[in-house]
Amino acid sequence: MYRKFCDTLSEWYKKNNRKPMLVVGARQTGKTWQIEEFCKNSKAGYFKVNLEEQKEYLSAFEGNLSPEDILGRMEMLSGQKIDRSGLIFIDEIQESELAITALKYFCEAKEDYHVIGAGSLLGVKLSRFGNSFPVGKVEIYNMYPMDFEEFLIASDESILRDGIRTAYMDRKPLPDGIHKRALQLYMDYLFVGGMPELVKEYLSSGKNVSAMNRGLMRDLVFAYKADMTKYTISAAEGVKITEVYDSIPKQLARDNPKFKYKDVRPMANKRDFSSSLDWLAASGMINRVTKLDAVMSPIKGYEDKGSIKVYMSDVGILTHSAGLRMRDMMPDVHNIYKGGVTENYVVQQFAASGKNLNYYKPSESMEIDLVLDTDDGIIPVEIKSGRHRRSTSLKNYREKYSPAYAVRISENNFGEIDGLISVPLYAAWLV
Repeated sequence: MYRKFCDTLSEWYKKNNRKPMLVVGARQTGKTWQIEEFCKNSKAGYFKVNLEEQKEYLSAFEGNLSPEDILGRMEMLSGQKIDRSGLIFIDEIQESELAITALKYFCEAKEDYHVIGAGSLLGVKLSRFGNSFPVGKVEIYNMYPMDFEEFLIASDESILRDGIRTAYMDRKPLPDGIHKRALQLYMDYLFVGGMPELVKEYLSSGKNVSAMNRGLMRDLVFAYKADMTKYTISAAEGVKITEVYDSIPKQLARDNPKFKYKDVRPMANKRDFSSSLDWLAASGMINRVTKLDAVMSPIKGYEDKGSIKVYMSDVGILTHSAGLRMRDMMPDVHNIYKGGVTENYVVQQFAASGKNLNYYKPSESMEIDLVLDTDDGIIPVEIKSGRHRRSTSLKNYREKYSPAYAVRISENNFGEIDGLISVPLYAAWLV
């Protein structure tokens, strides 16, 4: 399946001042497959080792950490010569802190090495690194679940994707039949999500969500929870991480989805669970949206780290965890999860494109779902999802701050009236 991350790999490979690459992201987002495909398709040769499956290679990083010594040990272990001009892919690199430390020496070497490291819980390992981390000697990239554009391409809907892009640029509505078809594909995505294995199952099932093997999603969630016992300080911390993760659907079902520690465990506070949230964020299993105290640039300087909303990294996992069925998300059906699912979807699209994730709520009469710091200034984004007071909030915000324009993401077609840009949910990736 086409992934935009392939372009990221190509750009990295072409750099003259290239540093070793570390790829972080949640389990099953396709990191190993994508990197290995890139290696196979490159003109140079490549060597791959998985430090979790091939534990004998851990010894390659014992002793002197010079690149030539490491590669020499790998050659003795593998029985084959390693092309120094080719790509070297170290998968599950988090299994060895020494392997991560060794990237510093690959970076500083006179030879032009091409080294990529990846791992499902690499982000957690990096956040709790015990040895000397090679600061400034590696390039760290995030790989996310497939966004809706990639889902369309995988579903052989590139022509529709191109039409959506054109309509977005022109601010002109699509014909009603095409609009409805795109919305139906968006609905499918809410239940399939962006994990490549689930997308593959969706395609194998004739693009019929109800015909999919839902056991695949159960297995994925089980694997996620099994990971929550790794790289933790104690067994108790693993329990806390699981509690936080399991509380997310309930948190998002409230009218005000600000994360509350007491929804994880009665009488709990930030001190009890903040490290658990950090673990989940580092693992790539959640996306945090942070409140702003003021809508001024640069917005990072006005973040209130104590007020956050927490969303799952993949909307398909959320709908599964909440026990939702397709009929539960129909337009004429009331459901307490609708708002949270819709917001989770948009946040997922924004996260995948590297956007900042912030919201603004200065009072009860004003709440802006997402706020973007752009070349046109601070831009408010409203997600029309059934939450209370949203349209009033956006109106109040525009009257007070006079942004260059505002964006409303909803089931409505494309359009623009008086500086309010209407973007259908299936085009959120274009904002």
